[in-house]
Amino acid sequence: MVRPGKGSPMTRNPETPRSPGTAKVQRDHRLREGVDALGFRLIPLTLPRSRRIVRQRKADNSIREERAATPRLALVGAVRPDVASSGFGGSSMSGGHGSFVPSRANRLRSTIKATSGILALALSAGLWLGGAQAQETQIIYPGSIAVTGFPGTIIPGFDTADSEKGGLPPGVDPVDETFIDTSRATLRIFDVSHLGGPASGQLVFTPPPFEVTAGQIGEVFGLTYDDGVRDGVPSGIPNLYAAATSLHGVEIVTPDADSDGRPERQRRGAAGATFMDGQFGTENGGGPGTIWKIDGITGAVSKFADIDTNSGPGIGNLAFDPIHREFFASDLDTGLIHRIDANGRLIDTYDHGVAGRPAHGLAPVADDGAVMDIQGAAFDTEDPETWGYTQDERRVWAVSYHGGRLYYSVGEKSEIWSVGIARDGSFAGDPRWELTVKADKDYAVTDIAFDNKGFMYLAQRGPVENRYDYSRFADSGKAELIRYWREDPDDPATESVWVEVPQEYAVGFPQDNRQSAGGVDLQYGYDADGNLDTSVCTDTVVNTGDKLRDNPELAERLAAGGPLAVHGVQLTPSALVKPANVPPFGSWFVDFDGYFEDPEVEGHVGDVRVWRPCEGGAGYYEEIPGGYLPPFYPPDFPPPGNLPPCVDVEDVHYYCTPRGLQADLYLHDHAGFGGDSIKAQSRTPGVGVTTPMSHVPGKPYTIDITGHYPGDTVNVGLCFYRKSDQDKGGYYPCCKMTLPLRTPAVSCER
Repeated sequence: MVRPGKGSPMTRNPETPRSPGTAKVQRDHRLREGVDALGFRLIPLTLPRSRRIVRQRKADNSIREERAATPRLALVGAVRPDVASSGFGGSSMSGGHGSFVPSRANRLRSTIKATSGILALALSAGLWLGGAQAQETQIIYPGSIAVTGFPGTIIPGFDTADSEKGGLPPGVDPVDETFIDTSRATLRIFDVSHLGGPASGQLVFTPPPFEVTAGQIGEVFGLTYDDGVRDGVPSGIPNLYAAATSLHGVEIVTPDADSDGRPERQRRGAAGATFMDGQFGTENGGGPGTIWKIDGITGAVSKFADIDTNSGPGIGNLAFDPIHREFFASDLDTGLIHRIDANGRLIDTYDHGVAGRPAHGLAPVADDGAVMDIQGAAFDTEDPETWGYTQDERRVWAVSYHGGRLYYSVGEKSEIWSVGIARDGSFAGDPRWELTVKADKDYAVTDIAFDNKGFMYLAQRGPVENRYDYSRFADSGKAELIRYWREDPDDPATESVWVEVPQEYAVGFPQDNRQSAGGVDLQYGYDADGNLDTSVCTDTVVNTGDKLRDNPELAERLAAGGPLAVHGVQLTPSALVKPANVPPFGSWFVDFDGYFEDPEVEGHVGDVRVWRPCEGGAGYYEEIPGGYLPPFYPPDFPPPGNLPPCVDVEDVHYYCTPRGLQADLYLHDHAGFGGDSIKAQSRTPGVGVTTPMSHVPGKPYTIDITGHYPGDTVNVGLCFYRKSDQDKGGYYPCCKMTLPLRTPAVSCER
């Protein structure tokens, strides 16, 4: 076998709010004076329980109630009559990060009694908040982006009407009484179809997103969509899947011991400890290995699958294979990649540490059996080394299905690998090292995406942290967003078929522009007015990031485009790689939670996934239909007896390259002809077929196809020969055949 290898209509929102901000607004972006951009004093405050105070009008002009809550740093002082509400930074969404840092906690102790009179005003500042509720229409449209993040915090019972139970006793550290707010969102789905104008580094306010709360699904990171097939019929509306995570911290509690109505927060493992409410969606039967399903039509939330052997580290990421209608989930506890069918049933697993590493000359590494024991004395919430992650050498983070293979990332010194997916959907057992990431820091790649031009995008996330004050879940500020492409032609002197040095994107405005939070996907293109253009399939890079608009040297210029402390997503035309777009004034920004007074938090945003149905896609893979015509042998090379064709084609993988469509052919020389090269000619009028490179041993045979219509069947005449025979000059034996290739239904020129 010659088979080694390389690798509904749009939602319209004519009244979308304009980006806030006044050109000459002066503010200390670090909040050193404890005031906001308008000069109001800030009181640090985690959210009390929210109450129903906001009524939202739906598209049919009916009214539905929503939940709202105070911002974490409440605005104190009379609102200036000449300041529009948008000057507060638009909608408060759900609050969001809710973090404490020491300085905030100290100020809280001195102002805690003053807050009771302000609480009602602070509550009324919330403009909207959606909980995941059943919808009358779909919640996911082409171009919708789903984003995960930390939901925020709360001091339960802090604002109770019973004065003897409300507030905190003297000497009590508020941080010890601060918990995950289960009423706020850990997953939001945004409509980014109208960005309000060309990119200028501005913050874009979207219509209120659909939300799923931490109480429903806990904290999640990885995301994927399915294909929208319902009861065997394509609906055009997918479902969304989200996976449990430890990347937004691990919080544990023991039962209430001081009769204040709140459990006792613990830093270290303790007898009787349990995961804090909101950690893993336990009230809905979830755990650290749970994958949740959000119905794309109704918004209903249900448990899809459960890797019940996961003790606490959670799931790295998710991928969906539309050909075999199956899912893949990487397990940070064991290092296994789980294969899951469309009904949520676990089918089998792939063990990179044992089955993958030897394919690149590396020693196998089996799982060490370490688990997260939150009741053991060795467990420390602030030390991820005690969390039961599998060893770094076998720790799989990102997974992405592309071109008939599952690509995945391994370890902190990140390596990208792939393994084939067989015709029956099983793991093909052909692991392949693709590349070792070249970046300034050896950070894990937590997300992988492919466009239809042949680029592979990788998003780093800083090392896992978990500050007790909820301020930091990752060491942010040095993680990169990069992309690779295949060498063309392949350089036999390099080990990888991918280029050695990747291109990098400027992420965020802070120095070095490396604010990646570990999520990346591709979006349609946008026109000159910032409106989504679904005719261009993968023209925009969407990535998550921290502190995206926070740069004191550019504060005055940035103020015109809205608040500075933005933790959310950045949208950038895919062509703008460094040194272009430095600083990224050629990008748009969307905040995850609509709260803008927390520049110091890190790692509060997670993954992003775009629903982007296109006709076909890069790496489109399908069985070659109809078999092949009999081969035609030259007169002096007759096949002895009735032998089968001297060569057959087992697989074809398609890729988009700068030249157009490329087909990689995997040939089987079962007659022992000994060929090592091919020539190709088109047998379809008007279509061009060329062989752009000499064949490299151990690689597939490559041809370029131009001038065809996407989805057409192109007849390719192949000549399979020995290069040594050709080098002798004159006539040389050639095994000939005509191969019908059904091309992907996508244009590489998009």
